Amino acid sequence: MAADRRSSRLADALILRPLVAADARELKRIHRTEEVRRWWSDPDDEFPWDDPDSTRWTVEVDGQIAGLIQFQEEYEPRYRHASVDLFLDPARHGRGLGTEVLRRTVDHLVQERGHHRVTIDPAAENAAAIRCYEKAGFQRVGVMRAYERDALGDEWHDGLLMEFVVQRA
Repeated sequence: MAADRRSSRLADALILRPLVAADARELKRIHRTEEVRRWWSDPDDEFPWDDPDSTRWTVEVDGQIAGLIQFQEEYEPRYRHASVDLFLDPARHGRGLGTEVLRRTVDHLVQERGHHRVTIDPAAENAAAIRCYEKAGFQRVGVMRAYERDALGDEWHDGLLMEFVVQRA
């Protein structure tokens, strides 16, 4: 019952909106926290970390910037799908925020953008993120060996491919 009240309040307080230049300072602060840098590396100095192939939204809770979610879309009809990635302020971890942000983003990608499949690829050792993604409905597909370099660029580490698939009749 208490969890239901928490998720209802979170749903009311959460806004996903397009990134604006005024978000840069706080998003960089969050991105530079040790907990985020461990998985995302250091942020680029340029804002908005421009990538014409990505859509980036600021995560806001109760009027405060809480993180960022981004998605990319594959438009080739035979392979059409989307992929997502996010980071949140460590002060907000463990409260269901990541799960709710993912649910909303996946809903947008399925309902508004017409995707049937959405992927995410956390580091295989990022157990907290994997639990969050599973709560949002993502399922494990498999381990991608030596998938990306660590935050310092010294070593390769494994990634976990996860997907959310809408079964259509």
